Amino acid sequence: MNSDARSGIRRIERNSLLAGLPSAERARFSDHLELVPLGLGQVLYESGETMSHAYFPTDCVISLLYVMKNGASAEIAIVGNEGMIGIALFMGGDSTMSRAIVQNAGHAYRLKAQVLKDEFHRGNALTRSLLMFGSALITQMVQTAACNRHHTVDQQLCRWMLLSLDRLPTGQISMTARLIGNMLGLQTEQVSTATDVLSTAGLIRYDDGEITVLDRGGVERRSCECYSVVKKESDRLLVPQSKT
Repeated sequence: MNSDARSGIRRIERNSLLAGLPSAERARFSDHLELVPLGLGQVLYESGETMSHAYFPTDCVISLLYVMKNGASAEIAIVGNEGMIGIALFMGGDSTMSRAIVQNAGHAYRLKAQVLKDEFHRGNALTRSLLMFGSALITQMVQTAACNRHHTVDQQLCRWMLLSLDRLPTGQISMTARLIGNMLGLQTEQVSTATDVLSTAGLIRYDDGEITVLDRGGVERRSCECYSVVKKESDRLLVPQSKT
């Protein structure tokens, strides 16, 4: 195996879904995987649009938003290198009611929709992995809805930061208060107040749109139970498969 091939395998293995597949199965469609850069704020698809591709993030984070008729939006889930974007493609539809937007820039492997469907219908390891991920994602969506209704703004912010950090290589999140508000369906002033509270407590440093988590354990204790529920379910479902 030459160095380019080894490098390609290492990049693919940055996505947990792809890394967990048996090598022979992954090799069958690896030529269809296209590594693409994704910029901050880039929209992968809009609500109601037919999806032409699925995306498997390697080092970026994608936010799924529900958008109201008046343009207001709220985040319903985030996806990083643990999963993929485009579950509607294997759950009976070609479109979804959410918008997918890049929350943290990076890269993802893009796969044509029809290739994904063909592989899913083979009923092999990828099928099981996609279904398990879909279940974990639904858990996150349900818990997010409950969190937004019943918990304080600073608890919601802690949950969001922890889910983001689990999908990022560093302890920093680049996001202005206005954009965080757009993600969480909150007013900018509410987000600013919450970041001030967490900064005063010594849990984070927030400077010019850059959140640095100083005390992750403290953030976890400050968060509501929603983060741990989502994480435990994801850890339970997204167990890497043995490769042959």
